[in-house]
This record gives sequence, structure tokens and C-alpha cells, in this order.
Amino acid sequence: MEEKKTYYVTTPIYYPSEHFHVGHCYTTCIADALARYKKEKGYDVFFLTGSDEHGQKIEDRAKKSGVSPKEYVDPIIADAKDLWQKLDIDYDKFIRTTDPEHVACVQKVFKKLYDQGDIYKGTYEGWYCTPCESFWTESQLVDGKCPDCGREVKLTKEDAYFLKLSKYQKQFEEYLESHRDLMQPESRYNEMVNNFLKPGLKDLCVSRASVKWGIPVTFDPDQTVYVWVDALTNYISALGYLSDDETLFKKYWPADLHLVGKEIFRFHTIIWPIILMALGLPLPKKVYGHGWLTIGGSKISKSKGNFKDPREFIKDYGCDTLRYYILSEVPFGSDGNFSEELMVERRNSDLANILGNLVNRTITMSNKYLGGELKKIQVTNDLDKEVIDLLNAMSGDVERDMDALDIPKAIECIFNSLKRLNKYIDETEPWILGKDEAKKDRLNDVLYTIIEGIRLCALQLKCFIPSTAAKIFTYLNTEKTTFEYQRFGAETEYEVVSKPDILFTRIDEEELKERLAKEEAESDEKVEHLSEIAIDDFAKVELVVGKVLQCHKHPDAKKLLVSKIDIGHGEIRQIVSGIADRVKPEEFIGKKVIVVANLKKAKIRGVESEGMILVGQDKDGNLDVLKSALDTGSKVS
Repeated sequence: MEEKKTYYVTTPIYYPSEHFHVGHCYTTCIADALARYKKEKGYDVFFLTGSDEHGQKIEDRAKKSGVSPKEYVDPIIADAKDLWQKLDIDYDKFIRTTDPEHVACVQKVFKKLYDQGDIYKGTYEGWYCTPCESFWTESQLVDGKCPDCGREVKLTKEDAYFLKLSKYQKQFEEYLESHRDLMQPESRYNEMVNNFLKPGLKDLCVSRASVKWGIPVTFDPDQTVYVWVDALTNYISALGYLSDDETLFKKYWPADLHLVGKEIFRFHTIIWPIILMALGLPLPKKVYGHGWLTIGGSKISKSKGNFKDPREFIKDYGCDTLRYYILSEVPFGSDGNFSEELMVERRNSDLANILGNLVNRTITMSNKYLGGELKKIQVTNDLDKEVIDLLNAMSGDVERDMDALDIPKAIECIFNSLKRLNKYIDETEPWILGKDEAKKDRLNDVLYTIIEGIRLCALQLKCFIPSTAAKIFTYLNTEKTTFEYQRFGAETEYEVVSKPDILFTRIDEEELKERLAKEEAESDEKVEHLSEIAIDDFAKVELVVGKVLQCHKHPDAKKLLVSKIDIGHGEIRQIVSGIADRVKPEEFIGKKVIVVANLKKAKIRGVESEGMILVGQDKDGNLDVLKSALDTGSKVS
């Protein structure tokens, strides 16, 4: 028996984020669609995603929250897995850099490179960007700031270990001459060669003495492995490299595709390949650096505040609406604009009208005129043959586009077939054929052609909008749901359901525009109000230090906490606050916080609240409760 071809696809492991936005979903949805497609094509697929949990940022945030770094990231990772589940992401492994197997692999890799002379100890002096976890030379800074994120950098000097990137530069350049596909798209290849390789590679600092939250260097425990060496190694540690069982590693490595955002492309296409060369391992076949999802031309970001949790879109419009928009709207490799209005417009035009209406009215006519039973046809009609030829060509066209990683074009190809089926209905007018008993056979031919066409389109769509495809198969009452049956006529007869549910209800676009305009106006009004506050108005705000006596989660809102707070002079206040995503009730008790004491009473989700707890936001957009060392009841001015 011939062994299946393997396909190993990865996303970057994600930095734990307290606030997820649709940009976080982009790479993972693409990888999921590719993995599903390759599985349908008969490949033995391994799809890896995960979380990058070490580094100074996590250490600092955990310290601010009064918990250990692991305690800080655990609920965030659980939240990430919940989002992937709601997005119908079907990964094979979710790796965490805190997993013991990963830690052991990283330590063995570091020791191996040290023992063979590719890592050496020295002194690092230069600029470090904490948010990006990146080292920079003076010449690489832009206006004295990090060239990637534009934030402040710190001048750092400490003992550290270095990786000899310079030793492998020539070997790597020669490799690239015959492996241009390693870096895709072409524009990213040119950027890496011109900006990093041609100026000459400098040895890379690969450990930190000042950062303790990370993987210790086994032979020098005062040093912690640089987070990017730690993070990149996940691609082989997840497969058991240097473990007692390397079965998966031998089966799936080298990776067929690393999918990454353009901002981390250089780590994956320069540092990672050289680490692999030093280890004597094959390089990945392709690293693709895609663009960003933007809103109004700005990258979606929690620090900019221009985002919603993707679960809000899923709740309002369904998982497949969000998946369809992400996968079909953005030209892969380029930046693409995310718009809730445009997503709804695409839902109405493509999913509700072109797809949903086609499915619903064809099944309805099949039941009305033929009792829901259809038989395979003998093709004699030129019009039928034209439509059938288009449907049979679709699978090859989709395969071509998927191999080129052009997912929007693959989806467009499927919807072109759906549009043709809609036009075919107008051309054949089955509602007129149904009125003439003598034309019953022709009616069967027409409706069978459409139903079989819908099945073929659903076969291709199951990689992109899987739950919708599954519903269509149920409505058609067919078991021919794999690529083995991606030819017209594979299903010889149908007995469709009597009354299918509507796949996608239309959303009122005018109502949506009004709601979004109202939200924007309220937001602008709030900003305007805050920016124009007078000193006399500010003097009216009474800020006092309160001590948290009791705290529990709101019974009807998972993001809200209900706290009993002593604000001094024997006065106890009940305050409802939206901080449950960053504060554990049991750990909040006993903390001293700053309270707005003269806020009007209000009912929040049915629970009375008598004040407000102040929360601060750092330059990275991270929120934390403002605490105080002053005595309970002290006034803040």
C-alpha cells in the first residue's frame, strides 16, 4: 500500500493576548483552510499552532497582576483555545512554550549548538525593544525607536550568549540561489536580501541574564534562552525532535509551510534557517509572510482600541460569515481592510443570496414538483453540458489556486460556479417546466444538474466554511461528501429534505450602518467630553482609597465582578466593574484600590453599583487596576 504524502503546516505561536481581535484569527483561519484542503486531497496532515509564553513582557505583566507568569498566562491560553473552537479551527496540536517537552528540546538544541562552537559567550551592548523582544543596532533604529513597532528601546549591557549567524551567511546565500521559494511572496524575499543579508549578518544575542521568565540555559542557569530561539524551536519540538520518540519528526519534517505575519518574517527566514543549518537539519520548504488586517488603514491593535472580540462577530453573524470574509476578502500577501459593514454586505450578497438562496429554492422546487426525488441524467443538452463541464473543471481550478496559496481566488472560483447555477435556473425556468407533465423528465434533468452542482460546490466549500457545507450535505441527504466524489454524476439519485432551514438570513444593512454610526458618535462624544473637561469639573470627582472586602463574579455577565469595598469611615460600597478578565475574585480580596466615590448609583445587568474602580492602560494597551498603598479612606487628589 502506497504511503500517504505528508503535509506539515504551521502558524506562528501566538503571544498571549488579554484581548483578541480579528487580526489574531487571520493566519490561523488560512492554515486551517489549507490543512482541511490537503486532508481532503488525501495527505497525511499535521497542523500546528500554539502560544509563546516566555519573555520580559509576560514577566512584567504577571508582576503587576500579583501572580506568577504561568498563573497569568493559563487563563489567557484557555481563552485562546475557546476562540479557536468557536472559529471551527481543527488543529492537530496546540503547543505551549511552557510544555515540559518543549523546554527540554530547547535546552538540548542550545547545548548542542554550544558544544559544536556555534554559540559562544560574550557581552551584549545595544538596544532592546521589550514589546517586540528584539535586539537592534544603533543604525537599525528609526528616529531612535524600534523599526518594527515604533516604541521606545532600552540601552542594554549584560553578559550573554551569541549565535554565529555570520558563520553561516555564505552557506545560506548559496542555498537561497536554488531555493527562492523559501521566502514568499517575492517582495518579502527582496526585503530580506537587501535589508539584512547584503549589509552582512551580525552574530545574534541568544540569551538574557536580566530576564528570568524563560527557559534556563542548562550549563549556565543565570542565563535564559532568548525568546525567539525558544519560540522558533517549537516547530521541531512539537514533533519530538531530540526526544525519546522522534517518529513525528521523521515523518513530517521539513515543514511544507510556515505561515507568518510580515512583521516577524525576518526571524523565520534568516534566524530560523541558520539555526537549522547549524543543527544539520533540512530547511522548511516555504515561509509565507502575509499582510495585516487593517481598519481604516491602521493595523488592528488593542493599543489603538480599534477592535472587537471576534466572538462578538461570531455571536451576531455566525462563525462561517467571519471565516468567509477573512478568507475571501483579503488578497493574500497584502494588507486588507476589515470592515463590519463590508462583512455583512458580503454575507448578504454571497452567502445569503448566491449560495443560500440557490440551495433553498432548488430544494423547494424539487419537493414541489418532483416530491424531492431526482435521478441521474444522460447528458444530451448543450446547455447542460456547458454547466457540467464548468462544474467538473472547478476542482482542478481550486487545486491550482490552493497550491499557489491564493485562497481568495479559490473561493471566487467556487462562487463563479454557484453564479452559473443561478443563471442556469433563469435560463431553464423550472417553475414553468413544473406546470407541464410532459416536461417532467426535462425538469428532473434541470433540478438534478443544479442539486449535483450544489453538492460539488459544497465539497470545495467545506474547507473554508465547514459547518455550512455540512448543513448542505444534510439538506441534500447525501453521503457523497469527500473529494473521492468530486465529479458530476457521482451521486446517482437524490431524496432531498422536505424543508431546509435558511442557511444565511439577510442582515438589514441600513440598520447596521445606523447602529455603527451611533456607536461611533457615542465614542466620539465620550472622547470629546473627556478632552474638554474643565478643572472645576474635575474637582467635583471624589477619589478615595478603598479596601476590597468581598468579591465574586456577576451571576449574569462573565466579564463583570461584584465587589464590596470599604471606603473608610465605616462606609461599605458595592461596585460592579468590568475587570473579570484581568482579576481573579479570590486574589482581589484585600487589595487597596482607587474608587470614584461620588458616582451616581446605577444598575448594571440587574445588580446595583455605587461607584467605579479606576483602571489604567500602559503604552502597549494593557489594562490593570490602579492600586494604592495609602490608608483606607484616604482621599486622592
